[in-house]
Amino acid sequence: MAARLLTETQGQTLILTISDPEMRNALGPDIYTAGIEALNAAETNRDVRTVVLRGEGSTFCSGGNLKRILARRQEDPQVQVDSINLLNSWIESLRNFPKPIIAAIEGAAAGAGVSVAMACDMIVAADDAFMMMAYANVGLSPDGGGAWALARQLPRPLAMKLLMLGERISAKQLHDLGVVSDLAAPGQALTQALAIAQKLNGRAPNVMHSLKELVNDAGELELHQHLQNECMHFVRNLYHPNGGEGIQAFLDKRTPTYR
Repeated sequence: MAARLLTETQGQTLILTISDPEMRNALGPDIYTAGIEALNAAETNRDVRTVVLRGEGSTFCSGGNLKRILARRQEDPQVQVDSINLLNSWIESLRNFPKPIIAAIEGAAAGAGVSVAMACDMIVAADDAFMMMAYANVGLSPDGGGAWALARQLPRPLAMKLLMLGERISAKQLHDLGVVSDLAAPGQALTQALAIAQKLNGRAPNVMHSLKELVNDAGELELHQHLQNECMHFVRNLYHPNGGEGIQAFLDKRTPTYR
C-alpha cells in the first residue's frame, strides 16, 4: 500500500497520521504534498485550532524510503532536488503554520522524521521512544532542516555527535535537554498530545499565532527589532475582541470564551 497522510478531527484538533506501516511510515513526495494541502486547508478553517502529527502504529517516522532514494541515482539529479524542495516546503509549512502543532512520537523518529518532528511547536514522546539522525550511517547528509534545528536546540558538540555518528538519543535524554516538551507512557503519546491540544484550543487563536511568529523570528533578530515586534503584537492583541474577553473574564473570575 502506498504511503498516505490520514486526516481526522477530534473536537477542534486536526490529527494528521503518516501511514505506511510496512515501511515504518517512511516519507515521500505524496506525504509532503498531502501535508502541505492539509495545513493550507486547516489554516483557514476556524473549527481547527490545533494540529497533532503522528505516525501509524509503533513508529513515528523512519525518514526517507532508502530503496526509492537509491533508485533515484539512476535518474537526473534534478528529480531528487525537486523531492527535497517539496519536503522543505512542508517543513516550512509546519513551522510557519499559525496554529499550534504537536508531534506525538512512539518508537523511532529517524532521518527526515526528526526534521519533521522538530518543525512542530511541541513534541510529546513515549519515554521508550528515540530519535536518530541516521544520514551519515548510509553515506548521506541531512535534509529537511534537521541540522538547522539541532544546531539551535543543542550544544554544538552534542549536535555534531548525533549528526556525525548517527546514534540513537532517547526521548528521556531529549526531554532533559528541552527538545522533547513532554514524556508519556508507551502507547500514550497521542493521548497526551491531544490533552495538551485541548488546553491550547481554549486559548485565543490570535495570541497563538503571535507567539509562533515571535518565537520563530527571535533567533534572527536583534533585541531592538524583537522588542518592536513584541510591541506591535501586544497592541494588536489588546485591541482584538479576544483581548477584552480575556481580561474581563479574569476580572470576573470566569473561563474566557475566545473566538
